[in-house]
Amino acid sequence: MKPTATSYAAEAPQPSVSGVLAREGLTILVFSVAVILVVMNTAMFNMALPGITSDFRISATSASWIVTGYSIMFAISSITFSRLSDFVPLRRLLMIGLVALGGAGLIGFFSQSFLVLLLCRIIQAAGAGGTVSLAMVLFTRYIPLERRGSAMATIMSAVALGLGLGPVVGGLVVENLSWHWLFAITAIVLLLLPLFAWLLPKELPKRGSFDAIGGVLLAVGITSLLLFLTNQIWALLALGVGALVLFVLRIRLTPDPFVLPSLFANRRYLLLALAGMTAYICNFSTLFLLPQVLTKNFDFTVGHAGLVIFPGSLLAIIASRKIGKVIDRHGNHGILRYGPPLLLLSTLLFALLIGHSWIAAMFTYMILSMSFTALSSSLSNEMSRVLPESSIGSGMGLFQLLQFFSGAFSVAMATTALEWQHTLPLSTAYSNIYWGLSISAGIAIASAIWYRRHSGRVVIGE
Repeated sequence: MKPTATSYAAEAPQPSVSGVLAREGLTILVFSVAVILVVMNTAMFNMALPGITSDFRISATSASWIVTGYSIMFAISSITFSRLSDFVPLRRLLMIGLVALGGAGLIGFFSQSFLVLLLCRIIQAAGAGGTVSLAMVLFTRYIPLERRGSAMATIMSAVALGLGLGPVVGGLVVENLSWHWLFAITAIVLLLLPLFAWLLPKELPKRGSFDAIGGVLLAVGITSLLLFLTNQIWALLALGVGALVLFVLRIRLTPDPFVLPSLFANRRYLLLALAGMTAYICNFSTLFLLPQVLTKNFDFTVGHAGLVIFPGSLLAIIASRKIGKVIDRHGNHGILRYGPPLLLLSTLLFALLIGHSWIAAMFTYMILSMSFTALSSSLSNEMSRVLPESSIGSGMGLFQLLQFFSGAFSVAMATTALEWQHTLPLSTAYSNIYWGLSISAGIAIASAIWYRRHSGRVVIGE
C-alpha cells in the first residue's frame, strides 16, 4: 500500500509540539524576511571582493578571507545556536544573533580598514549562522506536523530567494554605490527585533551544559580542512583530520557533547543528511559558477548576470506554497522520489548547454532551484519527524553545518577544477565540472531510494 502522510503520523514516533504560535503566519513571514537578509548577506559580498581588494590595496588571497572567514564562522555558529536551543530560550538566542548581525553591519558601514571590515564580517557570520537552524527548531517545536511542511517550504523558498537576490543586489550596489552599502542593507535586520520580541513564545531556561572544547575542536577541524582546500598546505590537512579525530573521541566521552553521538547512529537521519548535502553541492556550485559563465562567456555585467539567476529563485518562491501543501497532504516521500532526478536532470542540462546559451542556462537554473527548494523543504520536514525531540536542536544544527561545509567544499573543488583545466576553452571546463556534479546528483538519488526502502521496512512494514 502506498504510504500517506496520515499513516506516517500515526505509526512513526513523533516529536511532541511544546505549544502553539499565537500568530503563526506572521511569525513565519517575519522569519522569512530575516532569512532572506541573512542569506543575501552571505552571497552579495562575493561581488564586492574586487572593489575591496582595490580600496585597501591588498592581495586577492587576503581579500578571500572575507568569504572564507565568514563561511567558517557561519558553519560553526549554525550548530552552536542549535545546540544551545536545547536549554536556552529561542527568543534570547535569536535576539543575540540578530543584534550581532545588524550591529556589525552598522560598524562595517563606517569601516576604513581591512581588519575592521574582516572582524565585522566574522561577527556578522556568528550572528547569522543560527537564523535558519533556529527557524527549523522553532517550527518543529511549535507547529503541528500537518502544517509543518508549508512552514519548512516557506523558509527554504526564502533561502532560495536570498541566494538569488544576493548576486543581483550585490552587483547593482557595488556598481552604483560602494561595498559599504552592503553592510547597511544587512543592518535592516535590527528593525525586526521588536517583531520577534512580540511574536516568539516565552520559554524558560532548562538545565544543560555547553561543550566548548568539542566546539573548538570541530571549529579547528573544519577551518583547517577548508583552508587546505583553498591553499593545498598539507600541514592544514593533518591538523584538520587530527582535530576531527579528537572531536569524535570527545563527543563519545563527555556527558553533554557538542554533537550528540546518537545522530551518527541514526541511519535514516544520515541518509537524509547525505541527500541534503549533495543537493546543496549542486546549488552552491551553480551560484558560484553561473555568474562567471555569464560574465566571461557571454560578456554580461555582474548586475545583469544576477538578473539571469533571479528567475530561478522567484520560481521557487512562487512554487513554495504548493510544495508545502503537497508535503502536508501527502508526506515527504513523493518529493524524495522525484526531487533528486530533477536535480540530476538540471546538472546534465548544464553540462550540455551551459557554454552555448545563456537562455538555456537561465531555464536550467529554474529547474535546479525548484528541485533544491522542494528537496530541502522535504528533507528538513522529514528530519523533524524521525528525530527524537531531545535531538532536534543538535540534529538540525548538524544538518546546517554539513550543508554549508559541503557548499564551501564544492566551491573550493570547482575553483581547483578550473585551474586544472586552464588550457581548455572556458565552456568546456564549465561543462566538465557539471558532468562531475551529476555524480553528486546521482548520490542524492541513491540515498533517497535507500532511505525510502529503509523507512518502509522500519516504519511502515511494507
